[in-house]
Amino acid sequence: MSSKKEFDIVWGMVIDLDKCTGCGACMVSCQAENNVPITKDATNKLRTLSWLLVYELSNGKPFPDHDVAYLPRPCQQCGNPACVPVCPATVTKKDEEGGIISQIYPRCFGCRYCMAACPYHARYFNWFDPVWPEGMEKTLSPDVSTRPRGVVEKCTFCHHRWQHAKDKARVEGRDPYALEQGEYQTACTEACPNGAIHFGDLKNPEHTVHELSKSKYAFRLLERLGMEPQVYYLSRREWVRRLGDHYLDEEKTGEFQVVGGHGHG
Repeated sequence: MSSKKEFDIVWGMVIDLDKCTGCGACMVSCQAENNVPITKDATNKLRTLSWLLVYELSNGKPFPDHDVAYLPRPCQQCGNPACVPVCPATVTKKDEEGGIISQIYPRCFGCRYCMAACPYHARYFNWFDPVWPEGMEKTLSPDVSTRPRGVVEKCTFCHHRWQHAKDKARVEGRDPYALEQGEYQTACTEACPNGAIHFGDLKNPEHTVHELSKSKYAFRLLERLGMEPQVYYLSRREWVRRLGDHYLDEEKTGEFQVVGGHGHG
């Protein structure tokens, strides 16, 4: 795709899968921070809401060579998002500094084209009006609007936290677009007990994610599709990195392939 928009700040994640234990703390913190309601029937996976899912990966080998890994999957905040050009109501856009893909709920009329276009299944349709058990409505975050039935929602990298960080910098007379590492953090990053999730500006050499994203062990999901996600993963296990992009048995991990006359790395 040639329509990629460049930004001076690119907020991104680097998730170390060798540290992730699949505890689900990131999922719970995301749900609490962003007012994600409890679904009526959680057994129906087609109609559940969870902006951040943790998947279990397996190398498929029998004991004693069996091995598993856990992969948290938020919205990938793609550099070349498939969801943006298909939206007929310009609900979802990637035009703000930082590269976070927005979701403007009052505009959404629930056509779900974005869900069909997203190769990461990171978008969710709200099938039900949000309802919380009695008393839990007092715990809702005042910084995040609750979404009505009939709209699509997704991870926003806790965008409201960035707004607070910028406001704090302005009050202190600092450049709101030159935040130090840690001034803006997502809820899942803070909640991870093993420190597996790193967050920051991918373009800022002073942020940890800048260096980690360039590691030889770093990879992105379905990278050869050309979506250019702003979420990177780390693993020293070869089989984990291979699962990130459906490599064939005869392919080498990271090998450059020619598909339909176009090169994909």
